[in-house]
Amino acid sequence: MDLRITPVHLGLGSRAKPVEGFTWDPKVLQAYSAAVAADGAEGRMVMIFDGDGLGDHWESHPAGDELVVCLSGSVTVTRDMDGVPDRVLLGPGEATINPAGVWHVVDMEGPTSILAITATLGTDHRPRTDTRPTERVGTSSQEEAP
Repeated sequence: MDLRITPVHLGLGSRAKPVEGFTWDPKVLQAYSAAVAADGAEGRMVMIFDGDGLGDHWESHPAGDELVVCLSGSVTVTRDMDGVPDRVLLGPGEATINPAGVWHVVDMEGPTSILAITATLGTDHRPRTDTRPTERVGTSSQEEAP
């Protein structure tokens, strides 16, 4: 399977299940959340993202830590640590952990691939602006998927 198209959900009992038909459509995200609800905060989504350029949103995963691994290219992960930006530059094979509940944004510098293992329960996204994500500029979209 191609983790760029079909993420894998890691659940209770050491289960690994492909998330067939996954898209970022709100209805698909709701269906995914409902299907894995029994896993609660222990559920994780594993997915590869390809990109190039600045991330368009901040996100926070209150249910658990997120592991971000740079597979190729270069990526900067910026975390909002109580109003102080904490930037981590990753190259191929390097990783960082975004602590539970910490707002972060990912910027890919040139063509880049990352692997993310995310605690999806309660994930929140906010549009990227020049202000801190915790200032609630713009509209907030509460979702239970990445």
